[in-house]
Formats: sequence, C-alpha cells, structure tokens
Amino acid sequence: MKNAKLADMVRGWFVGNFEPTLYRTNNVEVAVKTYKVGDSEEAHYHKIATEITVVNEGKVKMFDKIWEHGDIIVAEPNDVTSFEALTDAVLTVVKLPGANNDKYLA
Repeated sequence: MKNAKLADMVRGWFVGNFEPTLYRTNNVEVAVKTYKVGDSEEAHYHKIATEITVVNEGKVKMFDKIWEHGDIIVAEPNDVTSFEALTDAVLTVVKLPGANNDKYLA
C-alpha cells in the first residue's frame, strides 16, 4: 500500500514519470489541479500526448470556449489551446501517453 498528500505533489500531478509521484509510469500522467480565478497558461500543444480535462468545479476557458462543472475536454496531439480560470476551479487532467517534455508553446 502507498499513500500521499496531493499537496505534496507538484502542480497536482501524482501519476507519471516525474518526481515526486505516487505511481511511476510512462503510460499515463494524472493530476488534480487547483486554480484561482485569473490563473492562466500560455497557448501550447502536445506533439505526442492526448490530454483529457474534466472540470470538477468552477468555470474555465479553453479552445476559446467556456467550460464548467461536468464538462470533459479532449485535446488531441497538435491541438493548440490556452487556459484561463474564470472562477476558482478544480480540474482532473489525464495525459496519455505520459510523454516527458511534450509541451510546446504556440
């Protein structure tokens, strides 16, 4: 048995090939990410990985659309998007495969 605290993980990532991690693998990366209103990320894309985002709480803007609780967004390789938290938000993010250094600024 293993256990950890999400607060001890880097930016919410707890499964993947990085440190710290609760489960090391190259097959997938998983995170629960918490954002404050106004937090943002520059437009980027992945060449290898597909990234699936579940909006657990709040409202966010991705792909120039507004997403809220219960929405699931799939960003496939080469899809370019930026990110903005329109309210405080909690997201679950799954990236597969777990591809280290696969984030490119647009």
